[in-house]
Amino acid sequence: MHVAESQTAVLYPAANPSGRRLKAEDLWKIARVGAPAPTPDGSAVVVPVTNYDIEANKGKQRLWLVPTGGGEPRPLTSDEHSSAEPSVSPDGRLLCFVRSRGEEKPQIHVMPLDGGEAERLTDLPLGVLDPRWFPDGKRIAFVAMLYKAAPTPEGTKDLLEKRTKDPVKVHITEDRVYRYWDRWLTDEETPHLFALDLATRELTDLTPGGTGWFDLMEPSGQYDIAPDGSEIAFAANSSRPPHHLMRWAVYAVPTTGKGPVRCLTPEGTPKGSADCQRPRYSPDGASIYYGMQRDPYFYADKVRIVRYDRAAGTHAVLTEDWDRSPSLWEFAPDGTLVLETEDRARVALFVMPHGAGTPKRLPGDGTIAGLKVGRDARAYFTHQSISAPPEAATCRIDGGDFRKLTRFNDRLMGEIALGEVREIEFAGAEGDRVQMFVVLPPGFDPAKRWPLVHVIHGGPHGIAGDNFHFRWNPQAFAAPGYVVSCVNFHGSTSWGQPFAECIQGGHGDKPFTDIMTATDVLIRAGFVDPKRMAATGGSYGGYLVCWIAGNTDRFACLINHAGVFDLLAEYGSDITQGRHKSYGGEPWDRLEAIDRWNPVRFARGFTSPMLVIHGERDYRVPHTQALAAYNMYKAKGVEARLVFFPDENHWVLKPQNSLVWNREVHDWLTRYLKPGD
Repeated sequence: MHVAESQTAVLYPAANPSGRRLKAEDLWKIARVGAPAPTPDGSAVVVPVTNYDIEANKGKQRLWLVPTGGGEPRPLTSDEHSSAEPSVSPDGRLLCFVRSRGEEKPQIHVMPLDGGEAERLTDLPLGVLDPRWFPDGKRIAFVAMLYKAAPTPEGTKDLLEKRTKDPVKVHITEDRVYRYWDRWLTDEETPHLFALDLATRELTDLTPGGTGWFDLMEPSGQYDIAPDGSEIAFAANSSRPPHHLMRWAVYAVPTTGKGPVRCLTPEGTPKGSADCQRPRYSPDGASIYYGMQRDPYFYADKVRIVRYDRAAGTHAVLTEDWDRSPSLWEFAPDGTLVLETEDRARVALFVMPHGAGTPKRLPGDGTIAGLKVGRDARAYFTHQSISAPPEAATCRIDGGDFRKLTRFNDRLMGEIALGEVREIEFAGAEGDRVQMFVVLPPGFDPAKRWPLVHVIHGGPHGIAGDNFHFRWNPQAFAAPGYVVSCVNFHGSTSWGQPFAECIQGGHGDKPFTDIMTATDVLIRAGFVDPKRMAATGGSYGGYLVCWIAGNTDRFACLINHAGVFDLLAEYGSDITQGRHKSYGGEPWDRLEAIDRWNPVRFARGFTSPMLVIHGERDYRVPHTQALAAYNMYKAKGVEARLVFFPDENHWVLKPQNSLVWNREVHDWLTRYLKPGD
């Protein structure tokens, strides 16, 4: 869609003008509210809330019982140990959750919902995750990791002890995929589905021969229990070593522990499928609904909803013509499928009545996450925006009666001045409509000229969303006195498949044009000083900062966090599947196409000072990318500064490290942009 000129709307007004400015320390004081788990009657939700101790450099999660009709929340668990992943029993009497004691791995605990001591039920050597009640309330299902070489709890415990004592620490492999994000996979930890009988305490491994990984980033949520409790459907990796082409499939296994695991989506089923994920049984048990992607080389290929008829064994793709891509879906009691889906830089609820037809968007701005649907036919989730951190919320599945259920952060946020948030659409590359959020500094005066900071999102197939980002927070960037721009350039998701995939083979092309055009739009608005501008970004955002470094000198300074500096060196990444589509070819057949959009090849243009930040445990964008960028800057004699965290991965997650990150970022911006002048 094309737009002739820019269009601006105020999304959120400025708040608390007499309050203090948002600082990095405040981001760690904010309670991190997690996905609510409703009770069967809908009278309350159990909400996990994480609070951080900056001095101790860690956080602890506590479970709270929150009445949905009003009233004060009360803590169910103490703050002595971290408790997470709550699940309420079908009769509403018991709460199941996982708890970590000190350095121990998380284990399943159960306690009465009306109060009392928690009882520990498991002792698995590598811990457990994702507990769920069987429909009759007599058993609990969960996932536990075991070593492939010793696939029993006892065997894994013995092997873990031997490995801990072994002085030789070495990784040996012939696999293509051998490490992921910040951990090595050569230990061959694999997920097993277990069922725990509460009466007998008998533990049954339902997948004793399991070798396939669940989702490597977020393994929770990848299984579902049939309404009659007889079967579990789950999604797991179906590729085998050396994992040249990763693929995910849906499986089913009887819950007796005596039947075989069946693959419901073998290769080529449904026709043209690549990855299948997140199975969910319909309320009548007749069908399993799951998500399916077709292109194994494009991680942002849209997810289609597929219905599997359990009796007929047939698959029907239901949303092929829908141009959105859901991330979560759950059934309401009447068979309505509720979907959590990106849409125009938000994450919204969509519904498919009776599990059919084109999903319909429910009204609302901001971002929802952690969707659950209760027996009372209400949706439960967290809700947040650029100007408000997450809190638990609920609405009917027709979108009505939206309620904010928690207010853990009202007092703190009431002290802080927040800038006005605007939404702007403009004609970007090739005249296409491009959207951006702009956050103005508190105390904004349109008659003045303010320094501009671009905060460029990663991916590239992701969004600069209407959410309260705890690492790249636009309000925190704006607080010292900057106009902050978050552009959803070509390649961003939530505007349909063609918009997301159009930058394949040209990562530096249209997004660069979009950022430059957004800059011009803001300068023409009259309140941005063109001599005081910065471009910042992480991951792909860091790539685009490196591309900007070699192709324009209009920015006073740059900040490159965990950015791709050399496309060829990115073959040191954990996942290389699909690089040929992203970069335009492979090094052995289309090197010239890769070079065309490779930032390192444009080093002659490096003149803008660059702050380079990276974590040594980053396997997605290996830390040598940062060292190469910094070293080349220094070799050229261009101003640069390196901030290197030996104990962080692609993200900076430890509170004290985060404070250093924020201090370095804002000191760098202050040095070159001089806010307040």
